[in-house]
Amino acid sequence: MDGVTANDQEPPPGERTTEPLAQYVQRANQWVRAFDGRHPLLWDPLFTGFWSTAALIDYTGGGWRNVTHNPDAPGPLLLVLSLGLSVPLLWRRTRPARVLLVMTPFAVVNAWSGAALQAALLQLVVIYHLALRRPLRDLWWATALMLTPVVISTARFGEGEWSQQIGSHLTSLGVAVLIGVTVRTRENYTEALEDRARRLETERDQQARIATAAERARIAREMHDIIGHNLSVITGLADGGRYAATKSPERAAQALDAIGTTSRQALGELRRLLDVLRDDEATRPAERSPQPGLTDLDRLVDRVRDAGLPVHTTTEGRAVLPPGRQLTVYRVVQEALTNTLKHAGPGATAKITIAYGDRGAVTVTITDTGTGLPSAAPSGGRGLPGTRERTALYGGTLEAGPRPGHGWRVRLHLPEEPEQ
Repeated sequence: MDGVTANDQEPPPGERTTEPLAQYVQRANQWVRAFDGRHPLLWDPLFTGFWSTAALIDYTGGGWRNVTHNPDAPGPLLLVLSLGLSVPLLWRRTRPARVLLVMTPFAVVNAWSGAALQAALLQLVVIYHLALRRPLRDLWWATALMLTPVVISTARFGEGEWSQQIGSHLTSLGVAVLIGVTVRTRENYTEALEDRARRLETERDQQARIATAAERARIAREMHDIIGHNLSVITGLADGGRYAATKSPERAAQALDAIGTTSRQALGELRRLLDVLRDDEATRPAERSPQPGLTDLDRLVDRVRDAGLPVHTTTEGRAVLPPGRQLTVYRVVQEALTNTLKHAGPGATAKITIAYGDRGAVTVTITDTGTGLPSAAPSGGRGLPGTRERTALYGGTLEAGPRPGHGWRVRLHLPEEPEQ
């Protein structure tokens, strides 16, 4: 718009701006704090040296005579008092309580002698550090020590009213304490924010590691289910095709067709799984397809039958399961039939019984008549552990073991979904 410059435009809502002067003061404060943190032994001598020099100038220049009650105070006493009220500041940050106790006798002598050196006001610096670093209950006895010289001076020389003398010193004490408490509160708040930021950062890293481990476990389960099952089917088809090649070329050709179909399906599932792992935004978005479900069980059983394992299925009830539970049922059936193909031996048959209940409950039983022992039972592979992890997500149970006599039995039970 005409007549409106960039500086005249208001900042966006919710965005706070800082005045240039405040920014300069903040940067200067940060620089001083950083310098003090890097050189802790340098700042204290500089600070103490400055005020000691000021106290000595007040003494040598005769400025103390403007406020003194005793112009004839001896010079050596004034020198000792000037140093005694300024040099202890060197330890004000590390031992403020001891420094105040050391300075108090000099302040009492200063009041009793009537010298009234202005260096006594340096005790307010110590009070500030007491409020900044010590428990606040220490301020009670510190205040009593600070008022003792005031009471002595007022009682001895009687200048001004008691309420005026003590009130002015209490006001000075209150200002020093207020500044110390304010700085202390600010430091505590900043430390709390930094600690919270560190804890949030640590928690974020932990959550990232947990998510990474969970994703790796999920990918390992999917890879095992895809590769293990399809390779078992392909192996069975290849063995059958080899025996049929000399006696029935047509059966051998059917086996080769089934091998090609199974291989393409396995490659397609692997591509979809690997597409999920891509994080390059410049690449084409990965094609999305639903995970296997109950509608894919018939194709799974047909592939197993083509590989030479007769499978009989029985279904009870009506299937009303969410996608996650459907995938669990599919993977358990796939794992059980794959193990049967691998280890049941020649002439084995398999039977699948699925009983659907209410609100997502389902019981699946897979049995075979084989004479071998499934490898997942003794070897600790990823087959049954992976399906048990899937089952545990829905509070279900998965049992696997030999049948009486011969054969193997796998039983999956998923309970009803809890009411929302």
